[in-house]
Amino acid sequence: MTHVTLRSEFESLIDPYAPVAQVGTGFDFTEGPIWHPVDHYLLFSDMPGDVRRRWDARRGVAEVKRPSNKCNGMTYDAELNLIVCEHATSSLIRERPDGRREVLASHFQGQELNSPNDVCVHSSGAIYFSDPWYGRMPVYGVERPRQLGFQGVYRVMPGGEPTLVVDRNLFDQPNGLCFSPDEKLLYVNDTVQALIRVFDVNGDGSLSNARVFASGIRSELEPGLPDGMKCDQHGNVWVTAPGGVWVYSPRGELLGKVRVPELVANLAWGGPDFRTLYLTSTHSVYAIPTKAGPRHEPYMSGKRGSGGASAGPAAAAPILADGEMRLDPSRCAMIIQDLQNDVIMDGGAFAESGAPGHAKQQHVVENVRRLAETARARGVAIIHVWFVVEPGAPGVTLNAPLFEGLVDSKAMVRGSWGAAPVSGLEPRPGDFVVEKMRMSAWEGTRLETILKATGRDMIINTGAWTNMSVEHTARTGADKGYFMIVPEDCCSTMNADWHSASINFAMQNVAIVTRADAVIRALG
Repeated sequence: MTHVTLRSEFESLIDPYAPVAQVGTGFDFTEGPIWHPVDHYLLFSDMPGDVRRRWDARRGVAEVKRPSNKCNGMTYDAELNLIVCEHATSSLIRERPDGRREVLASHFQGQELNSPNDVCVHSSGAIYFSDPWYGRMPVYGVERPRQLGFQGVYRVMPGGEPTLVVDRNLFDQPNGLCFSPDEKLLYVNDTVQALIRVFDVNGDGSLSNARVFASGIRSELEPGLPDGMKCDQHGNVWVTAPGGVWVYSPRGELLGKVRVPELVANLAWGGPDFRTLYLTSTHSVYAIPTKAGPRHEPYMSGKRGSGGASAGPAAAAPILADGEMRLDPSRCAMIIQDLQNDVIMDGGAFAESGAPGHAKQQHVVENVRRLAETARARGVAIIHVWFVVEPGAPGVTLNAPLFEGLVDSKAMVRGSWGAAPVSGLEPRPGDFVVEKMRMSAWEGTRLETILKATGRDMIINTGAWTNMSVEHTARTGADKGYFMIVPEDCCSTMNADWHSASINFAMQNVAIVTRADAVIRALG
């Protein structure tokens, strides 16, 4: 299935040929997907079936709650308590990990809410939810008269009562809602009006300056209307729509359309690196790899309530706000890989490959040196990864041209000039050194032992060669659940074409690709 590119920016968010994988099917009507950042599973609801299910790659689909009060939208708060919109009870509730159930909102001005539908959590702890009356219709809820004469959007402060935050006559059926990355904006869509409105979020949590962000989200040719909606890390808005999901830029420009075989009701990012988009789509749940991840939600910090442990690798994505990356140095490690004399210096064993020239073109030694200096000063763990063999290269298999060339050239021999780090990138006190005999920094090394011992789950990946060692390390790190950050001007290979191919295609799917100055700013 080919997705639809309307503006070039769309292809920086998702590959136009990204596969749409069905992870479960045979349901009545799926909704409310949410990914657990610590235990790595997807929860989703099936309203007509009155059941909640979970999915993970190891066990597949399992039922976790029946009846579920015909639950719809779900999310987590910062302590990983589950926040649930219940159609059958017209309530917004909190479920704690020990099973305790707390009603957060059920009435407004003495009258029952219609049926809380979708929900999001502000970093202040305030919870915002939409309240159309779908849950008082047959099939999707429990048929019964409405008490309120309008459909609103509400805010619940910790310990407080629900407060109406929009004009009561503004929406026909408010549905999906989400914050911008900096939480200065709240987007709310209307299924009946087929549009998205955006509001300014004031310092006290109230909303103002309502305006239409996007309209005409309908088609006579295929089913689909605005329903679920999420904002990505760059501020783009992803909303369910005819044919799948439509993606709008922060300026309201339609960038492209994600095509899905069934009508999509809702969506959420998940997976170890939050780069898989899960879509609840009528009778099925689908998963699509994306290049962009979600805005940083409070629950992505992965801290359990009641003294629970924080998440391991991939607890929370690197934060992007106003287009700038923010990194917690205490979670970061910087890998300096294969920047050894034989690899990138004139006179080295691989000098005729073109590697010295491209390293100079990239200013790779200087860029890595100044990035490492900043990283050390901020408390980032520095890990040098060297390819080192004993004289005669015992134990190196000749199963690939790279290894054959290394043996033939008598390169990277312990104690030789060629195996030594290039001038300016020598280890400093407190740095770690990891030795390898393969391209990837992970294969047969103690790299992961060091990362786990120092509590690092974000890896700044630098070195040579971009399309081999650096890329292999990024791919494996992503598979293991680490966040990989590749400053492309801190990497080099044999020539610019090979470098560009790796950076612009393969690396985009497994890492945040950036530059040294951006990482330096991100470290604070």
